[in-house]
Amino acid sequence: MKVRITADRDYTIGEVSPRIYGSFIEHLGRAVYGGIYEPEHPQADDQGFRKDVLALVQELGVPIVRYPGGNFVSGYRWQDGTGPREMRPRRQELAWNSIEPNLIGIDEFQEWARRAGSEVMMAVNLGTGGVEDARDLVEYCNFPGGTALSDRRRANGFEKPFGIRTWCLGNEMDGPWQIGHRTAEEYGRIACEAAKAMKMTDPSIELIACGSSSSSMPTFGEWETTVLKHCYNEVDYLSLHSYYGNRSGNSAEFLACSRDMDRFITDVKAICDAVKAIRHSDKTMYLSFDEWNVWFHSNEQDKQVEKWTVAPPLLEDVYTFEDALVAGCLLITLLRHCDRVKIACLAQLVNVIAPIMTENGGRAWAQTIFYPFRDASRYGRGTALDCKVDCPSHDGGAYGETPCAEAVALLSGEELTVLAVNRSLTDSALLELDLRGLGKPELMEHRQLWNEDLKAVNTADAPDTVAPSQGDGKALRPHSWNVLRYKLKEEA
Repeated sequence: MKVRITADRDYTIGEVSPRIYGSFIEHLGRAVYGGIYEPEHPQADDQGFRKDVLALVQELGVPIVRYPGGNFVSGYRWQDGTGPREMRPRRQELAWNSIEPNLIGIDEFQEWARRAGSEVMMAVNLGTGGVEDARDLVEYCNFPGGTALSDRRRANGFEKPFGIRTWCLGNEMDGPWQIGHRTAEEYGRIACEAAKAMKMTDPSIELIACGSSSSSMPTFGEWETTVLKHCYNEVDYLSLHSYYGNRSGNSAEFLACSRDMDRFITDVKAICDAVKAIRHSDKTMYLSFDEWNVWFHSNEQDKQVEKWTVAPPLLEDVYTFEDALVAGCLLITLLRHCDRVKIACLAQLVNVIAPIMTENGGRAWAQTIFYPFRDASRYGRGTALDCKVDCPSHDGGAYGETPCAEAVALLSGEELTVLAVNRSLTDSALLELDLRGLGKPELMEHRQLWNEDLKAVNTADAPDTVAPSQGDGKALRPHSWNVLRYKLKEEA
């Protein structure tokens, strides 16, 4: 099998925003307690944060982290996570049937994010909360001082504002499972009014309105149109969420699921542009794909978890090598839409459907999906080129006829990076580059992720079962993730 990639310096998609490599920490399962925070752990720092986890997060290079939810935020009182810990209430957490001790809140999380080298992407409660609660949180976090809420922050030990610039207006408000679920009309109105009040409080912030929770929602399309008609002028991004799983056991079909993400993004872009025309606006609506991942392994075991406990082991998917290939395809899809997708969040970061796993009191290790994300975050920068990929196709089941290779090319200075997945389960792919106006490519490195067993996993006892190796730069192995880096030299 041959894969031919044609790229031209003059034909570009757009600049890659580093925030396309964001992630997500929700007060859910062991993401916070036993994940990023475990004060009794041998690796705990002076704030109780696990240094081994921080090191892995830093290795991923995550520039922004969405917090504190997720479904959790729709019933959350942000004030519970501020001030002296001994004064903070324990509460029933209704979204995930747990007990929330409130030992970590925005006071602590903004410090964790700083140590991780990340910004906070803060979500406000538009489920049980409302306009006043949302703008109060902005004042608490971002106003310098001299008001009741900013002075409360200062009294809590934080003289300088947190300076949080990116805010989500609720979470998945189209979903009947959501606490405070609203119709599109209801959500569009409260999102508009909350946005106005929040930007009056701090005009420098940027806001993300809730789009559909998935492209399969019965209200998809109508939801986006209605919401944006209300708040197009007040917000800067519209969110998208999507999760994938190999429930049928059909690997060829599973590896084609990024085609669904591609169609989802294309449709939402078209809806945004239609509302732009209706509103006679000059503003382009950008997209925040702030929940994406593989999620299905833990569905049955989660039904057995005891309710009303602190940090129960929820959504702890153990990822296979096959899942890592899908993650790679999804990353490539996001990059191929980098002209409009400016923020994206792998959901989530630690323990909960996550690239990083931990033992309480014990080890931390990288799951299989860690490696494509790390590679893309490190090398998937610069300008995405509108390249053409010629290759055979295969039957993608529900997703239709699917190219055997998924690829994107990125130009940064005089270096070209190609990220590619060979979806074929049986055939290697001989790689041919046709570069126009880019000079002669000299291979610097070929990193590959490959395992003979699609179901191979990494564990605490065997953390390197699935790990990167070096390729020859000439061929892509069957079912493999690849990073090819070239130095561009002038033609003789």
